[in-house]
Amino acid sequence: MYKQGKYPIVSKKTLAKGIFDIEIYCPHIAQAAQAGQFAQVAAEGFFLRRPISICDIDKTKGTIRLVFEVRGKGTDKLSELNKGDLIDIIAPLGNGFKTLEKDKKCVCIGGGIGTPPMLGIAKEYGENATVISGFRNMAAVILQEDFKSCGANTILCTDDGSAGKKGFVTDALAEVLETEKPDIIYACGPMIMLKNITKMAADSGIYCQVSLEQRMACGVGACLVCACRTVKDGQEFNSHVCKDGPVFDSEEVVFE
Repeated sequence: MYKQGKYPIVSKKTLAKGIFDIEIYCPHIAQAAQAGQFAQVAAEGFFLRRPISICDIDKTKGTIRLVFEVRGKGTDKLSELNKGDLIDIIAPLGNGFKTLEKDKKCVCIGGGIGTPPMLGIAKEYGENATVISGFRNMAAVILQEDFKSCGANTILCTDDGSAGKKGFVTDALAEVLETEKPDIIYACGPMIMLKNITKMAADSGIYCQVSLEQRMACGVGACLVCACRTVKDGQEFNSHVCKDGPVFDSEEVVFE
């Protein structure tokens, strides 16, 4: 069950230009949270909250990490918060990733600001995780040391080749699938990326879950802002990303 409250920020970092990492002390939320869930964050002076993926959860310390990119006036306002300030959040919201047994192998794929939710799930598998991250260029790269420190095999891709391998995350995934067949693939990023990964997973017979990035208003399924098309038992219908997701089995999502 989600909670709403004002909680202290215990640390704040700038990860790249316009990308911020805040750690929040909220023991009740940390205990309840799962990798893949999100928070609705209030920005002072704005009516609607901003949805931000939970990047990491430390149940022992009672903290969660939110990594977000400044994309408008609301997130710009959030970026002004500092260590010691209180932040108003509702969390944890939505459905998180399905976690298999610790000895299973996973591939976690993040594109751009879809990379943060991959950290929490990669930590569940440690050395049995392969993490593929894709960014526009070297200046946009985030969280690579975090993935390495949890023991994951870490593959970095950039569109222009300024860091890691030149190319798309799907190119790196194809290389991985040539040598091993993971038990599950997790992915978050642009819709075209998720569509291509879904096809690759289906062609290889690998279970895949995708986390959809969607504009939201209420965050609890009461409004219709974040509707997406899904299929179950051959029937197509509208789902809410906030309540039914943000994590879906990839074969259920209707990609335009």
